[in-house]
Amino acid sequence: MHTGERPHECGECGKSFRFSSHLIIHQRIHTNERPYQCGECTNERPYQCGECGKGVRRSSSLKLHQMIHTGVRPFVCGECGKGFRDSSRLIIHQTVYTGECPYTCSVCGKSFIENSSLIMHQRIHTGERPYKC
Repeated sequence: MHTGERPHECGECGKSFRFSSHLIIHQRIHTNERPYQCGECTNERPYQCGECGKGVRRSSSLKLHQMIHTGVRPFVCGECGKGFRDSSRLIIHQTVYTGECPYTCSVCGKSFIENSSLIMHQRIHTGERPYKC
């Protein structure tokens, strides 16, 4: 993590990731896979990207999505100058400098930068296997 190495590369677009879990999530952009669905919400997606056709529920989500195509990254790290599409990714990135890992496993005590990483880790303890080959 501290070396900045990104060994997990997307075969579709060449984008690289530090963690294999981030690559897996990213690849859903290319496959249009939507593994999580809310039972309360409708599947209406009235806002569509003119570049790739992806539909989203809110105009703000469309603006954020379109940054993938334009390369705009308005949230910039003051330490290294790296840019991010949204503030939450910048905050996660900045933990590299602080060493902060606020999400801790209640079973083994291992800590993580992101809550999603903790959730994936906890599957080791629960045996949950949500993805099928």
